[in-house]
Order: sequence, then structure tokens, then C-alpha cells
Amino acid sequence: MVARIFKPARNAMQSGKAKTERWTLSYEPEIPVSVEPLMGYTSSSDMNRQIKLQFDTQEEAVAYAEKNGIPYQLMPAQSDTRKKISYSDNFKFGRLQSWTH
Repeated sequence: MVARIFKPARNAMQSGKAKTERWTLSYEPEIPVSVEPLMGYTSSSDMNRQIKLQFDTQEEAVAYAEKNGIPYQLMPAQSDTRKKISYSDNFKFGRLQSWTH
């Protein structure tokens, strides 16, 4: 039962950074999900899928895993390399590219 320690990515549907500042420890799935034939619901008997622990720092998450003897895999934090612009920059007077609508 290997755990992953990672910093969650930003929600693609939002521009904010909610729930991305803390580190998460969650377990890798051990048993594949099964599809219920009548309704199409997915289910699994793997109860560790439900466990998600939040930590303020990476060191706290690693210390918790080592203290409890949990084998873990550390995922590096991804940096946000997108260019920061605002919506109003699309209509700026000194724009380098022409407006094509």
C-alpha cells in the first residue's frame, strides 16, 4: 500500500488557487474499480481510496509517513509557469498583435 505525497494542481475550471497550497497524502489504488451493470455506478472494495490527509508542509507529510511506516512516493510540486495577464489586456491600445474578431 504505497501512498503519494503531492501538492494538488489548480482546478482547470477556476482561476483561483483554492486547495492548492497544502500537501496531500493519498493512497494508490490497489484494487481496480468495478462497474455495476444495472446503473453503471463505479465501486471498489478498497477503503484506502477514501483517505486523503492534508499537511501544511512537505516535511510534515513525509514525517507522518515515516513515523507510521507507510511507504510513500513523493511527487514534486509543479510551478505555475503561465503568463499572468488580465482579460482587459486583450483590448489594450498598445497591443502587439492585431485584434482579429
